[in-house]
Amino acid sequence: MQAVAACPLGAGRSARGACSGAPDSRKFGELNFNAGETIGMDVSGKVAVVTGAAGGIGFAVAKALMAAGAKGVAMADLQPEPLAARAKEIGGLACPTDVSDEAAIQALAAKAEAAYGPVDLFVSNAGISPKPPRDDDNGHWAQQWGVHVMAHLFAARAVAPGMAARGGGKLVNVASAAGILMQMNSAVYTATKHGAVGLAEWLAVEWGPKGVSVAVVCPLRVATAMTADTPDSGTVRDGVLSADEAAAQIMAGIADDRFMIYTHPTAGAYWAKKAADPERWIKSMASLKQKLTAGR
Repeated sequence: MQAVAACPLGAGRSARGACSGAPDSRKFGELNFNAGETIGMDVSGKVAVVTGAAGGIGFAVAKALMAAGAKGVAMADLQPEPLAARAKEIGGLACPTDVSDEAAIQALAAKAEAAYGPVDLFVSNAGISPKPPRDDDNGHWAQQWGVHVMAHLFAARAVAPGMAARGGGKLVNVASAAGILMQMNSAVYTATKHGAVGLAEWLAVEWGPKGVSVAVVCPLRVATAMTADTPDSGTVRDGVLSADEAAAQIMAGIADDRFMIYTHPTAGAYWAKKAADPERWIKSMASLKQKLTAGR
């Protein structure tokens, strides 16, 4: 008997037996991967919080939310002066915040509610640059874990129960394509962004049935201060988006109620190839890293 290769999880087969890429409504055990309907969020009139909002993707998302008619946007960042300037520019509420501190996240949510009302949308976007590589610095590992993983958990703890009690809301956690692929120049960035994606999956399973939708954003290269002068890890060939272009993709994902939001469609294609043949993918990444670092 000829062996038949497995399709990616959730993908169906065509009449000829080839993987179609279309969702398969058959049940895997008790799990139906094509069950239920999703309803996107219309952000007009909604109260939002955006972290990492003094620049880059965070500011672009905050700006897009205000342009789309959000009732108010509480903007958080560690840098108080640029944050104040950005908030003034778009009419947001500046809230200097250390997102790795749970008490500070609780205070941020309280400030947003005091100013505008209960939080409907929390965009947990703050991040730490993978440059310069500091993989041998345990303190840096702890710092990145706090910002890239625990901050998302703290946000969920702060607002998800209230969202569920009111009948709905949305958490958007900005991770990275490094969270489904890798950042070959940084072990700590790769590991913590994988953690962010895994946590988002857990939050979606935990809170989705309670009415709180969860999304995770996995961008490839976006032109921000954080990525400036960062060595290419093989992503430049997929295009470098502006922060506003990335924010437009995030806003579309919020409207469509997608769990996985890509700024670059190629990220999903790479992820599928990685899942289909992990051994080949590892060898390919090792070869690519050697080529990219040969001239440095």
